[in-house]
Amino acid sequence: MITHDPNPLYLADPKRYERMPYKRCGKSGLRLPRLSLGQWQNFGAVDSLANARQMMHRAFDLGINHFDLANNYGPNYGSAESTFGQVMSEGLNRYRDELIISSKAGYDMWPGPYGIGGSRKYLVASCDQSLKRCGVEYFDIFYSHCFDPETPLEETMGALDYIVRSGRALYAGISSYTPEQTREAAAILKSLGTPLLIHQPRYNLFDRWIEDGLTDVLDDEGVGAIVFSPLAQGMLTNKYLGGVPANSRAARGDQIYLKESDITQERVEKIRALNAIAEKRGQSLAQMALAWVLHNKTVTSAIIGASRVEQIEDSVAALDALEFSDQEIAAIDALVK
Repeated sequence: MITHDPNPLYLADPKRYERMPYKRCGKSGLRLPRLSLGQWQNFGAVDSLANARQMMHRAFDLGINHFDLANNYGPNYGSAESTFGQVMSEGLNRYRDELIISSKAGYDMWPGPYGIGGSRKYLVASCDQSLKRCGVEYFDIFYSHCFDPETPLEETMGALDYIVRSGRALYAGISSYTPEQTREAAAILKSLGTPLLIHQPRYNLFDRWIEDGLTDVLDDEGVGAIVFSPLAQGMLTNKYLGGVPANSRAARGDQIYLKESDITQERVEKIRALNAIAEKRGQSLAQMALAWVLHNKTVTSAIIGASRVEQIEDSVAALDALEFSDQEIAAIDALVK
């Protein structure tokens, strides 16, 4: 009997691994691409499925084999995972064993006391729902998306341990934990026999908090780091060189973090000065900003966002110049440290 492939449209570029560098995640055996594709924005139910498909395919063709999700990415909540599952079902799933797929739970997801936080009930239920939406049998990484001060850390880490031991995920991660919380979480997971693989913090030229203790903890514990918002939600691009354009995130006023009030005249002047350094390096400001976060030895990968294929291609071009001279680092530090 001849069986026909129901999804014959997408075949990955056979040269997809020739350009992308990969780095070992902490002391684990897992290597991640230096750039990962995040689906926080532009992959929800309100966005174009065709565009999402094109971006995922192009990212994988360029060697980006890590896709970063969370239960509440959208809008609406859960819809980014559903979009991901749709694209997987259309042909990308034939490459499942080449992909690193991650999701998270911690922030508000559904009504009531069990739809938010770090409880075992919420994390396990959310993981099961996310697996169904994504159409996969397991996640490669599942994260506690944020620290929950109302739940004992032993319970949250115990839930991650259970998720791994039950086959729902291969590795455990945490996001946005302080250095002290990270060290404690790592110790608990180590005692349970499920090492902490990775931490996902916010990190960019304008937000360097991880340098104040977190990177030391990660190095000591052998934990990798994958950073989000490396472009400060678009501030570290050429978009804001002249102030706040009408079609920008900051001008729309509907974003969780970036607001028009963040784009002060002082900030614009720093953006322009950073852009001048980038131009001397032969890079765009966005490319230099990505190269800069990857220059930190603790950083395994940086999560990029995109609204179109060209932005992914531009980000990958940043990998052509990852080294910085001492003079460049000093000039950048003088502006933003």
